[in-house]
Amino acid sequence: MRVAVVSGGTKGIGKAICLILLENNCKVYTSARTIDPNFSHKNLIQFPSDLSTKQGITGFSEFVLYKEKVVDILVNNVGVFIPGKLMDEDDGSFEKQINTNLSSCYHLTRKTIHAIKQSTKPYIFNICSTASITPYQNGGSYCISKYAQMGFTKVLREELKEDKIKVSAVLPGATLTNSWAGTELPKDRFSEPESIAKLIWTAYELADTTVMEEIILRPMTGDI
Repeated sequence: MRVAVVSGGTKGIGKAICLILLENNCKVYTSARTIDPNFSHKNLIQFPSDLSTKQGITGFSEFVLYKEKVVDILVNNVGVFIPGKLMDEDDGSFEKQINTNLSSCYHLTRKTIHAIKQSTKPYIFNICSTASITPYQNGGSYCISKYAQMGFTKVLREELKEDKIKVSAVLPGATLTNSWAGTELPKDRFSEPESIAKLIWTAYELADTTVMEEIILRPMTGDI
């Protein structure tokens, strides 16, 4: 049974990823600020933790590593989106998004890398965004954090080649999650979290000689 670690896995894209991993006989550890009692499976372990803090990352990673010696799949998914323009956004918006979208990714990877190196089929997925490659109005510090996350992923990919650890940047466009709660746009204007999850599992199943470095998904009719 493969062991997977998914940050922020109780809703949206993270939950869809957890579900497809569970469907494929993985044991899944996931974190969230508040666990979901309605999201249960015999191979799912939820851990309450705020991964925007180094203390939260340490608590989650130590819990996983106490239980497991090997981690096969790491999905750095936890994230936050606070709309606003750079010169107008609230004080603290930059720090919150950098800590959640970038620092969590960096620190959780460093904490678990030894266990990942023990895997016979290791893979790291970083859930970036199309905002990692295309700035947009009202994206503000979110775009900055996602550009930086993309840069981190590229560096990680280069550094881990010699260890034969695959690294992918996953770049979804507008996806129907809680981030779009209250929108008046129709559902078919968005991608579905399940589509992202399916592509991640497809990438994981590729031969050991091949890696999807970047996975870009957008709604069929384009960006919003």
